[in-house]
Amino acid sequence: MLRRFVPSVRRACWYIRAFVFDAATPGCGPHGIQGIFVTHAAVPARQRLRGVAGALSAAAVVLASAAHAQAAPPQPAGAGDWNGPLRAPLQLQGTAQLQEQVPPEQAARRPVHLSGQSIEGSQSGPVRVRGNARLRRADALIQADELHYDQASQTATASGQVQIEADSGRYQGSALQLNVQTYQGHFDDVRYQLRENRAHGQAQRVDFLDRERYVVHGGDYTTCQRSEYDPDWRPAWRIRARELRLDRVADVGVARGAALEFMGVTVLPVPYLSFPLSDRRKSGLLPPTLGLDSVSGLQYTQPFYWNIAPNRDATLSPTLMARRGIDLGGQFRYLERSFSGELAARYMPSDRLRERDRWSMAARHRHTLHSPLGDIQLGAQLNRVSDNDYWRDFPRSGYGLNERLLPSELNARWQRGDWQLRLRALKWQTLQDADAIIVPPYDMLPQLNLRYQPWALGRGLDLHVEFDSTRFRADRDFAAQLTDGQRSYALARLSRPWVAPQGFITPAVQLHASQYRFDAPLSGGLRRHSRVLPTYSLDAGLVFERELRWLGRDLLQTLEPRAFYTYTPYRDQSMLPMYDTAELDFTFASIYAPNSFVGHDRIADDNVLTLGLSSRFLGAGDGAELARLSIAQRLRFEDQRVTAPGVAPYTARWSDILLGGAVNWSSRWASSGIIQYNLDERRTARYTLTGHYKPGDYRVLSMGYRMKADASKHAELGWQWPLVWWGDAPGQGGRWYSVGRLNYSMRDKKLVDTVVGVEYNGCCWIGRVVVERLQNSARNANTRLLLQLELAGISRINVGSNPLNSLRNHVPYYQEIRPQSLPPASRFSEYGQ
Repeated sequence: MLRRFVPSVRRACWYIRAFVFDAATPGCGPHGIQGIFVTHAAVPARQRLRGVAGALSAAAVVLASAAHAQAAPPQPAGAGDWNGPLRAPLQLQGTAQLQEQVPPEQAARRPVHLSGQSIEGSQSGPVRVRGNARLRRADALIQADELHYDQASQTATASGQVQIEADSGRYQGSALQLNVQTYQGHFDDVRYQLRENRAHGQAQRVDFLDRERYVVHGGDYTTCQRSEYDPDWRPAWRIRARELRLDRVADVGVARGAALEFMGVTVLPVPYLSFPLSDRRKSGLLPPTLGLDSVSGLQYTQPFYWNIAPNRDATLSPTLMARRGIDLGGQFRYLERSFSGELAARYMPSDRLRERDRWSMAARHRHTLHSPLGDIQLGAQLNRVSDNDYWRDFPRSGYGLNERLLPSELNARWQRGDWQLRLRALKWQTLQDADAIIVPPYDMLPQLNLRYQPWALGRGLDLHVEFDSTRFRADRDFAAQLTDGQRSYALARLSRPWVAPQGFITPAVQLHASQYRFDAPLSGGLRRHSRVLPTYSLDAGLVFERELRWLGRDLLQTLEPRAFYTYTPYRDQSMLPMYDTAELDFTFASIYAPNSFVGHDRIADDNVLTLGLSSRFLGAGDGAELARLSIAQRLRFEDQRVTAPGVAPYTARWSDILLGGAVNWSSRWASSGIIQYNLDERRTARYTLTGHYKPGDYRVLSMGYRMKADASKHAELGWQWPLVWWGDAPGQGGRWYSVGRLNYSMRDKKLVDTVVGVEYNGCCWIGRVVVERLQNSARNANTRLLLQLELAGISRINVGSNPLNSLRNHVPYYQEIRPQSLPPASRFSEYGQ
């Protein structure tokens, strides 16, 4: 009778493995039956039959619980037939995702299962198990050569080759004493591996305080994965400590009397070290950055991260500069339900090279106010530095503080339906260079802007109405050249687009009315001025298509001629200041624009017709654009007399020709270019050619060539490419990478911007060495050498001036390499092995 039940028990255990354990499960075989019945020889046949029936019932309960916990989809009829093959694949989560959910009131009643080659003892007294001894509880498995279990105290004592499989990890040693109820005890001569981050190490002794906290005495800790094929394997880095306290609840490890070893060499002896046990944020020291600067000398940055709360953190990054002194830097970030922001500041007391204090500040804040009339978006940004030389002396301070124009702004925005309202105040700090003086932009104190743009006006009409009133104030150092004043304008644009697959046509009319009031009279005594200007435009295009096969691919080619006409009558505007207006660059976007200026202080007297032709090559199957070619030119019927100050009127009837193209024939190759050609002078006025080759992850080559006649010629090369490796695939460990960007000025015949580096991915650590030489003025350049070491499981680099930031900012298409990340191990994956 028992023989008839054994195959069913095995089949039940197989289902338990499939639904729950996803690996070999104890109790699935003859020894498993012994384990279920405690001992095969000591139980009468009838009780054995009851045990088998009980096992089947328990298996059914486990199956039902597992299916409910995983929310598996319903199986087709017959899929759950235990007496036949599965007729549908199981849809289950990986074992690493399984979590045991045992109510606290049931934890004390968890049964203990003993098995082994021989078992001695009484039903309620001590039990001695020899030969492949196992003690199994729902949350742990103890295996040993010999095991003693005291049922009264619930204490297990094991010797020989002892191993524990628990929710926290796997432990192997020579002698164990453990209370299986409270999980308190000690383990001698231990090798351990944690489940959460696969960290491991060795120890003279491990004290278990409870299921989530333990103390490692005389041990080490590393996240470098052990090589199964190298008997002389040693971790690339490890923490040796007199005492290691590991707390899974707090997600923190604390080492006392510690030393950090790298490649067998002690690089950082520390009496106290704290580190996270997972990828979650943890307060503590971040890896330092070491740099060598041609101006500031040797630099050492030691960041400290403070995890204030789940929605707040701060980073302190003091930097020691050999020639300047100490630079104290910090960043604070916060995130709430209705607002968020960040603050970054640096302060250097008494810069020895400049003989004065240096500082910078950058802040961002975003806030949402809820009201019955709609949400109000509030924003603020602050950018300020101590002096004009800050951008030159600290070109990598971040947050845009290496720019010469620094904006600070307060704004409020409201939108409801078709209406938008914006109020803001904008002030600039301009950093001047004696070799390149720039005129500061006007401050806007304040600006009020109201827009109305209905989505459905009727009859296919599109309407845009805008009102703006702005107070402009000039920089006091340039008050003699600039004029303060108030400008108000109203703009209305009405258009009616007709769009069809064969083409489109869009007539539009625009009316622009503006009024100026100046604080001081302009030349000629003008203190007020107003103007009203209409603009008429007509935009039309056709789309022709044909199918073709080229280079083995089915394509759809389009031919798209386009004509754009715009007319604006002439009004003299030469006396008006240009508060926020500049001439548009000559591109495919601006050649089809109704105004050749951006802003509202100049409205060009255009009477022009733009003619263009484009052709696109699309994939016949997916419609992806594989290539595009375009050409456009503008015909001027009358001279353009409205220009920027100091610019002569445009009298040429035909503008330069624009030629453009882009090719994305495969996912590996991409290129683009634009050429501006002057027909009258028969020469190229400007062109830009770029392209890149990206055959896979961490492999990219980018090239560029830019030329502007009588101004500049630059050739650029960027790359990220693996050199040699001892690994399986790109992005994995044991691989060297070369990375960099070269920018060469052909007019000056020298490299103006250079960033060159190497990276090494050692699975559990990453090393970076970067040399950069960046031009900070027409005559001067700054050279730096940056070194960085990142250890997996200790911290990740996200802040500060470091090689990683330099590569992100300067190398096109750079892909950050990361330490090899393995998913958390499940105790079921090696359960009972």
